[in-house]
Amino acid sequence: MTSPGASFHLPAELAHKTGAADIGPDEEHFARIARALEGRRRDAERRLAAARRSGGRDGQSAMDRDIEIHQLSARLGVLERYGRDLCLGRIEPEGGDPLYIGRIGLTDPDGRRLLVDWRAPAAEPFFGATHAQPMGLAARRRYRWAGGRVVDYWDEVFAPDGGDARPALDDQSAFIRALSAARGPAMRDVLATIQADQDAIIRAPAADALVVDGGPGTGKTVVALHRAAYLLYADARISSSGGGGVLFVGPGESYLSYVDDVLPSLGEDSVRIATMRRLVPEGESAVPEASDVARRVKGAGDLERAIANVVRRYERAPDEDVVIQASWADVDIEPEDWEQAISACEDGTPHNEARDAIWEELLESLAMRVGEMPPHLARRELSSHPQLRAAFDAVWPVLDPPALVEALWADEDLLAGAAPWLDRAERGALRRPRGSGWTDADLPLLDAARELIGDPGLAQRRSAQRAALMAERERIETVVDYLSDADEDGEGVSLMLAAADMQERLVDDGAIPTVDHDALAGPFAHVVVDEAQELTDAEWRMLVRRCPSKSFTIVGDRAQARDGFASSWHDRLGRVGITRMATTGLSINYRTPAEIMSVAERAIREALPDANVPRSVRDSGEPVARGARSDLGRIVSEWLDAHEAGVLAVIGADEAPRHPRVRVIRAREAKGLEFDAVVLVDPDRLGTGIAGAVDRYVAMTRATQRLWILASEAEPVLTPA
Repeated sequence: MTSPGASFHLPAELAHKTGAADIGPDEEHFARIARALEGRRRDAERRLAAARRSGGRDGQSAMDRDIEIHQLSARLGVLERYGRDLCLGRIEPEGGDPLYIGRIGLTDPDGRRLLVDWRAPAAEPFFGATHAQPMGLAARRRYRWAGGRVVDYWDEVFAPDGGDARPALDDQSAFIRALSAARGPAMRDVLATIQADQDAIIRAPAADALVVDGGPGTGKTVVALHRAAYLLYADARISSSGGGGVLFVGPGESYLSYVDDVLPSLGEDSVRIATMRRLVPEGESAVPEASDVARRVKGAGDLERAIANVVRRYERAPDEDVVIQASWADVDIEPEDWEQAISACEDGTPHNEARDAIWEELLESLAMRVGEMPPHLARRELSSHPQLRAAFDAVWPVLDPPALVEALWADEDLLAGAAPWLDRAERGALRRPRGSGWTDADLPLLDAARELIGDPGLAQRRSAQRAALMAERERIETVVDYLSDADEDGEGVSLMLAAADMQERLVDDGAIPTVDHDALAGPFAHVVVDEAQELTDAEWRMLVRRCPSKSFTIVGDRAQARDGFASSWHDRLGRVGITRMATTGLSINYRTPAEIMSVAERAIREALPDANVPRSVRDSGEPVARGARSDLGRIVSEWLDAHEAGVLAVIGADEAPRHPRVRVIRAREAKGLEFDAVVLVDPDRLGTGIAGAVDRYVAMTRATQRLWILASEAEPVLTPA
């Protein structure tokens, strides 16, 4: 319908939308965008090449260089990924010139604004304006891009008389078509279709916690992802280099694969994305907790006190004197000496990290009491004295967090002494021999143990770093002494090198081992949690440790909690110290057709009569179909033949016809995902009670177009549709 080089390529049935008055101004603006982007790409490539060629000998300059390369690479990635389709749409303020809204801001070489970043205040009406609250707009246009060209657009007119805006062509039909478009293996781009209720949440302040409660299909995941990108742009506290950034936590690996491309498409690749399992090293191999009692006890969070009680057993000064045989005399170390050394450590310091401060204080105290030799010589001997080191290790030993937790499960007497509030049945449920491996319910406790104890390897690496730095400084001192002896008048290079700051500059950073930092350990300035209704108190404590400011975006649906969620969000979060919060909700289902939601609603209300079931915004015209399990192969084959694009999910069956567009997945793994069609097999086998009802509800509401329910017998297993 348009020339080959044009930005618009509308199908024949939309010929009425291709008039010069309708799309001519946009064509001219898109051409300016394309020229400006080409200039930006060339500039970014030049700067990136220059940054890669530049050197950076010392640690700070090398770090600055790496940061610049990372930022330029991310920027270039967005510029190479998009062309004119960086533009989401345009708004026409009453009495003002049109503003084009983009994924990033863009100006031409003369400084004229071509695109307003979608996160900028000026872009807010593009998402937030409604006919009830037009926010000063006369009209709004949204584009739908495919292959770098506009394949559809829809207009909305807000001014009573339309102003200079043309009448609305199809302000709803194109939007509805966008909602029902075929899905792929990754979450589709929905930035241009964010609605006013979602945008208000995305742009909400982040000083405290924000709870977003909404049913399936309401866009909770959309809100969570776009809010992460928005806060990095708009909140200096979060985006500053020392702020800690954003951690985004999703429910599972399938979910992370599904949403992995969303933030880079928004120009943000600095957000850390993880599951709860990824936050601890043992998460990769952890298996599901088999015991309901053990899962409940571990999830409650009280066992952190048990870990602390065990750690305190290894932090006590001896009751009797300890005698060390030094070269000059016997050194008598009294309990008060140990107490004084231990008190030198600041409260809250992890056990293993406290060792250095205590050891240094003990050495200093003992060396100052020596009268037979200079204190520095006495200290040098004591620092390498095997008898003193053995005594110190007995008083304040290096602890291994996983070994300590493993000991709690293996030693019933140890557990009984550390957790006296547990009854015999609860202790029995926790019993497990050493070497049994870890469960998912263990992970928050392993994390708590590391917080209390510290990484023993980290302490050793820091010690090696200090030793290497000391050796490097001694080497430089030796060189300076040699040059000083050779400099007869003392006014040459030796005078300059005698300055301490000059000697410090001569330290070879390459000779000093680095101390790695776990990027997921935090602290973070803000944490976004999706499917948050599933987290236990112990898991929430795990996240609070990573975000001491308690600035959270908490997204979930109490009706989708498999273990039930009888309390309020205030009660649940208050137990873990998150008390300052605002709550809001999403009530419109943009994903699931009304025909499917009617059946899904009855399924969840059987177990949760007060479930927050959202209202569907559209019908599909396709009723929920029922059949026998033996129909599975035929249904999949017929659907694939009828649809050239899209993804079908089979939930509840171990096997299904193999095809790149067919996913076989469990109900509990499907949270946060969506598919064009879903075949739910044997829903009665998903269980009874709340967990079974939630699994059925989740499985049904993943579909954007069609749902089949198949049973081992042909009779329906749920209330008929």
